[in-house]
This record gives sequence, structure tokens and C-alpha cells, in this order.
Amino acid sequence: MGSRNVFGRFRHVFGAWRGRRRKITSPWGNEDTQQLIDILGKYNVKATFFVVGEWVDKYPESVKALSEAGHEVMSHSNTHAHFNSLSSQEIIDDLTACGDKIAAVTGVKPTLFRCPYGEYDDHVINAVRSLGIEPIQWDVDSLDWKDLSAADITKRVTAKVQPGSIVLFHNAALHTPEALPGIIETLLQEGYTFVPISQLILPGTCGQDYTIDHTGRQCPGGS
Repeated sequence: MGSRNVFGRFRHVFGAWRGRRRKITSPWGNEDTQQLIDILGKYNVKATFFVVGEWVDKYPESVKALSEAGHEVMSHSNTHAHFNSLSSQEIIDDLTACGDKIAAVTGVKPTLFRCPYGEYDDHVINAVRSLGIEPIQWDVDSLDWKDLSAADITKRVTAKVQPGSIVLFHNAALHTPEALPGIIETLLQEGYTFVPISQLILPGTCGQDYTIDHTGRQCPGGS
């Protein structure tokens, strides 16, 4: 049905696509952040960057550059802790600290959160949503953090993407800047567009406005 949207995500996250939508997102080094911004800008792709509060402390100028380039800057926690091991209050305090840091630089409080290590359970989800923040997970891992070659990253991502996919990338990975243009061009040729995650997810209340299937995807309509 309908649109093919993809979004890409970096641990600082960049990118999401729409049409066939794909999202891109990415936390640690900073040596290629401007290069990623430039590549995305060449293709007019806007992405979502999930950043850690400690990274914001260290690289506020890069956080500002991401925001000024039109990308979403969202939360990846304050210290990259294992959230399953934290109490609800500790989760709330962590997300509040990270959100305050992001807002101080960009002027915008994050409304999305990617759990460190992809770890979550019901108490994590409930604590996150108590702040009006929506937790996000990916369905396509580029494995760029394993230092795969650009060709292998490209082959892996383009083979696994489907409409509505969220693709996980990382900045400061060895071959992501090399792989990214080919991935974007291939998916554009296949009819995909890229959007930030906030433009991909369905609004409303789970069970009333949408349901979530066994894969974690939102499906329009209530239960």
C-alpha cells in the first residue's frame, strides 16, 4: 500500500526517508559528522540523529550544525546506561538531563528516544512515555559499527529495507560515509523517499489510533 518510506538512523541519527520511507539514525566520535551532513544535504535528505547527553556536552557545535541543517536531534540517553537495570525514576532523570542539554543547544526538546543497546522492557517503555517521549527501535542494522566494507554495508541495507524501515547507522564508523551515497541513490531509484522519524510514526494512542504487530511496527486502526 501507498508510500515507501525509509528512515535512517545514526547513533547520532541522521535521516529518515519518505515515499518509500527510510530512516537513518547514529553516539560516539565526531570526525565525520560534518561529512555526513554534507552527503545528506547533497541528496536533500533529512534524518534523525539520536545523541547521548555526554556527546552533546563534548560537541555542542556539531549538535547545532545538525539542527541548523534541518535534521532532527533526538535523545539516546544521557550516559548510555543499560536502561533495563534502572528504576523508573532513574530513567526519567536520565532522559530529562539529556533533553535539557539538547534543548539548550537546539531550542527544541526531543520527543523521540532510542534505547541504548536496543534494550527495553515494559517498565522502560512506560517510564519513557510518561515524559511524552516515544521510544524508537530500528528494523535494519547496517552493522557499520563492525567496520564492514562500504560494499557490504550497501548490500546489507538495500537488501533488507522495506517500506517503513528504520535503518541504524553510526557516525564515526569507518565506511559509512563511503557507503551512504550508493545506498541513498539505490533506494531513490527503487521509489523510496527519506523522512525524519517523527514524520514516519503514526500519531495518537496505541490501541485506539493504531496497533503494534509482532514485529513492532505500527498498523493504522485501533484494536
